[in-house]
Amino acid sequence: MTTPEIALFDASVGDTAAERNFRRALDADVTVFKVSESEFPEWPGADGSWPYDAVVVSGSQTAVYDRESWMDTLVELVRDLHELGVPMLGVCWGHQLLADALGGCVAEMDEYELGYRRIERYDDSPLFTGLPGEFLAYESHSDEVLQLPPGAIELAGNEQSCQAFSLGPTFGVQFHPEYDLETAREVAENKRGDVSDATVEAVLADITPNRHAETEAVTQLFDNFLAVVERVTGQQIPAVDD
Repeated sequence: MTTPEIALFDASVGDTAAERNFRRALDADVTVFKVSESEFPEWPGADGSWPYDAVVVSGSQTAVYDRESWMDTLVELVRDLHELGVPMLGVCWGHQLLADALGGCVAEMDEYELGYRRIERYDDSPLFTGLPGEFLAYESHSDEVLQLPPGAIELAGNEQSCQAFSLGPTFGVQFHPEYDLETAREVAENKRGDVSDATVEAVLADITPNRHAETEAVTQLFDNFLAVVERVTGQQIPAVDD
């Protein structure tokens, strides 16, 4: 059995739980690059070779349209990796960055989406194998993918925004399947000033062990993504149960 090598592009700013959460969620060898601090892996070789089997792009406190220099480098890299067919999964900001880099459009929303939200599946994508037609996930974003890249398929959504897309082996999800209970609470607290105190208090009151347990189903998509990596790379990765 071969363990997949995953490059985690940590776009979060400062000391966050991103690395901890993704290491827990991914049954793989994870190498972290703090891209928000301009830490990048080597570029793919002229022959298309690259030492990693797949990429995960984390969330961030920034906006993709603010285009800091490290974001420009990241955009160039993910475009090259997409052309090479390297499987990629973007989460929240990562979802937006991948959509933007591949020809979509990201814009500010009228209302912050924070807390647990119901999401509806639109497509029988392998990313959602074993998930119900409607599921609960934690959200924390004020930007959205307004227009998908050419050829992309919208996989899931709700009344607020596009919640997932695919373009070949590149996937994006707007919600946070990697969050644990502690992270959900911390993120809500950190939104004071961005949203009203009343909104924060309501979200915090909803973050209970029982409520968070309802998001357990969505963690399946990490195993599903690794199954996609297996098909693309031909590795023998543990199968995903339907």
